[in-house]
Amino acid sequence: MTTPPATYRVSDGQAVDFSDALVAWTTAARPALVRTAKTYRATISYKELAEEVQETSGVRTSMLPWHWIGRVLGGAAQDSHARGEPMLSALCVHADGTIGEGYGKAILENPGGPLADDLDMHAAVERLKCHQFFGADLPPDGGTAALLKSLEAAIKRRRIGRAQAVLGRYVPHVISCFR
Repeated sequence: MTTPPATYRVSDGQAVDFSDALVAWTTAARPALVRTAKTYRATISYKELAEEVQETSGVRTSMLPWHWIGRVLGGAAQDSHARGEPMLSALCVHADGTIGEGYGKAILENPGGPLADDLDMHAAVERLKCHQFFGADLPPDGGTAALLKSLEAAIKRRRIGRAQAVLGRYVPHVISCFR
């Protein structure tokens, strides 16, 4: 029994050079990202995009998506820039609503301004630009750039956790002052 190749064509099981697979997946990513852009506040997860580009292209891999999906999104960002469009790659997020580590690199490689202090907010602005550019049904005010609800909730939980940690250090001391 032979081990199947890591990256292969579904139709015949033949190995596909990884660089050729990246081209196929990047080409397949554009329609998925444009479709996402056409719905206000919509995003697509890395997992969903990875599955869709493999299904659409007919090229699959046994590698985990986080080993290759960033390169697909980098290619999508380059393509968007070449077309004079907002960064479609901003529409792809982790399950918690954050963008990936490669997002900042894509900004630097595709002249769209300086690297932002808050990459998640930069991505939110780019998502709004995508929705506007690709004709999403926007609210009467034109829409707003916003972090995803899941990310807002995570930020709130972190702030509460930090506040509780600070209070936990000082409250016993303050209480002892009143004894």
